[in-house]
Amino acid sequence: MTRHYDEDLKHLREGLTAMAGQVEWMLELTIRALLERRDDLADRVSALDASVDEQELKLDKACIDLLALGAPVAKDLRLVASALKIVPELERIGDHCCNIARRAKLLNGQPWILPGDAMTRLGTETKAMVRQAVDAFVQGDASMARSVISADDLVDGLYMEIYRELLRLMLSDPLCIERASHLILVAKNWERIADQATNIAEEVLFILEGRNVKHPHLQDPA
Repeated sequence: MTRHYDEDLKHLREGLTAMAGQVEWMLELTIRALLERRDDLADRVSALDASVDEQELKLDKACIDLLALGAPVAKDLRLVASALKIVPELERIGDHCCNIARRAKLLNGQPWILPGDAMTRLGTETKAMVRQAVDAFVQGDASMARSVISADDLVDGLYMEIYRELLRLMLSDPLCIERASHLILVAKNWERIADQATNIAEEVLFILEGRNVKHPHLQDPA
């Protein structure tokens, strides 16, 4: 029983890491599809989504089986409980990538209207947050997880910078409204991905330290 239990925990970790790796690849393709104006990369993002959904179902079942048959305790229990939360966060990141890829195809072939490199920075910072959140899980690194949580404010600021600039463009040139609307939704999807990376980092801290860091204003001061 112990051998099978340990193997099941190992397979859960490996499966979660593999799913995260695929989602990271979707993120990379998504950034390139948008910034390089490449429909073929956008199509590859959409094609990968079914595999991510399938992995979500398999990992959900693995978690339920471990809870029902393995009766994990202490850190093992925290791992399984957190995996049940991390897996849907990864699946949602995949969904957001698909949303961005679809809008990239609508924008490709039209003049780029957003000045500066804010969208590039937003995509790059968001991808880095996801990478760090995954690394924090794989390496068991609490400090790295905290860095992810701290980085969320930067991404929020970049999103607002883009939002304000696109709003200004829409007000000054009605011909930009459709493209600007798509870009605002692209930026919002990036911002949501950063939120998901933050949620994953919070779960990593729970696994490592047994402490819930969400909603600190509601926590017991003790």
